[in-house]
Amino acid sequence: MKSTKKIGKSTKAIHAGNSHLSEIGEVSMPIFQSSTFAFPSADEGAARFAGTKQGYIYTRLGNPTINALEENVTELEGGYKGFATATGMAAITTVYTALLHQGAHVVSSETVYGPSRVVLETIYAKYGVESSFVDTSNLDNIKKAIRPNTKMIFIETPANPTITITDLKGAADIAHQHKLPLVVDNTFASPYLQRPFEFGADIIVHSLTKFLNGHSDVVGGMIVVKDENYYKMIRPTFTSFGGTMDPHQAWLVLRGIRTLGLRVERSQENAMKLAQFLITHPKVLWVTYPGLPEHPQYEIAKKQMDGFGAMIAIGVKNGLEGGKIVMNNVEIFTLAVSLGGVESLIEHPASMTHASVSKKEKIKAGISDELVRIAVGCEDYEDLRNDLDQALNKIL
Repeated sequence: MKSTKKIGKSTKAIHAGNSHLSEIGEVSMPIFQSSTFAFPSADEGAARFAGTKQGYIYTRLGNPTINALEENVTELEGGYKGFATATGMAAITTVYTALLHQGAHVVSSETVYGPSRVVLETIYAKYGVESSFVDTSNLDNIKKAIRPNTKMIFIETPANPTITITDLKGAADIAHQHKLPLVVDNTFASPYLQRPFEFGADIIVHSLTKFLNGHSDVVGGMIVVKDENYYKMIRPTFTSFGGTMDPHQAWLVLRGIRTLGLRVERSQENAMKLAQFLITHPKVLWVTYPGLPEHPQYEIAKKQMDGFGAMIAIGVKNGLEGGKIVMNNVEIFTLAVSLGGVESLIEHPASMTHASVSKKEKIKAGISDELVRIAVGCEDYEDLRNDLDQALNKIL
C-alpha cells in the first residue's frame, strides 16, 4: 500500500509501515537481523555517513525492520517521525535528556508511571533539573506550576494508576502559550483510542510493551514527534545514547500491532462490564473507570478518546490486607505488573509499580493502600467477573 492516510484504524494498524520492497513476495516484514550493512562503494559509504544519500549503515542508526515499526506507529499517531527504543523508559529518558538541561524545570502529572517520576526526582535532579508534580486534570495546577525556567510539560492520560484524565487540548494550549512542548505518555490508551497530536501535543511516548505489542512477550518503547524540528532535537540524543530496539523485538511488536483493534475492542468491552459489576460489589469501596458517568473526567474522556480503555482502579475493603486477599486468590487474573496483553492482570501499585515514590507523594497523588489496579484482557467476561467475585468475597 502506497498510502495509509485515509483508511480506518484497524486497517492502518495492519498495513502501515509495510512499504518495503519485496524480494520474493513476502507478506510479513522480514527480520533484518544484522548489526551492520555493506556499502557498494567507499563513496557511497561516505555519502551515507554525510547524510547526502539514504541507506543503512549500522542498526543503532537505522534498520529496515525497526524503521517499519517506527513508520507504523507514526502513522497510527498521525505524526512526523518515530524512534523505536529498547524499552518504554528508554523512550522517556531520551526525551528528557534531549529537551532538558541543567537548571531546567519540568511540570509533570503527579500520577504517572513510577519510574517516569522517580528518574526526574533522583537521576536528573543530580544534574540540576527541577520538577513539579501536580494534578494535571485541573488545568489551573499546570498554569500555577510553570516557572521562567520551565522547559517541558509532561502528562500521562489516562494516568497510571489512578486512571485520571487530563484535557489534552487544554494542556496543549497552556504549553504553547508559554512556548513549551507538551509531551504525552499515550501508553494506557494507545493510538487506537487516543491520538494526542489531534489535540495539540508535540511529542508522544509509548511503552510498546503494553497494548501495541499486546502479548506480554517483549519490551520496547516509542517516541513520535509532530514535526521536523522536534525530530532534529531528539535524534542526536537517541543515536548517541544507544537505546536502540533490536530488529527481532521490532518484528514481534509489528506482529502484535496487527491485532491491535481486535484486542482493544474486546478488552475494553470486558472492562466496561467489569466496572459496572464492581461498582455494585459490597467489598469494593469505589471504582475508577473513564467509561462510568461517575468518573470526574467522564466528559473529557468522551471528547478526546474513541473508547474508554481496559484499565480499572478499585478500592477494596480492609485496605492493603483486603487487596492482598484478592490478589492472592484470583485464579484467572494473573498477579503481575504491566498491562495491555491478551491476559488480564492485577497488581497493587503502592507496593509494586509505584513503590519507589515516597509515601507522602503517593498519598497526594491518590495512590492509596486500598487501590488495586486491574488490566483487563480478552478472556470471556463471565470468567473474569466470577473470578473477581470469588476473590473479593474472601475479604471478611
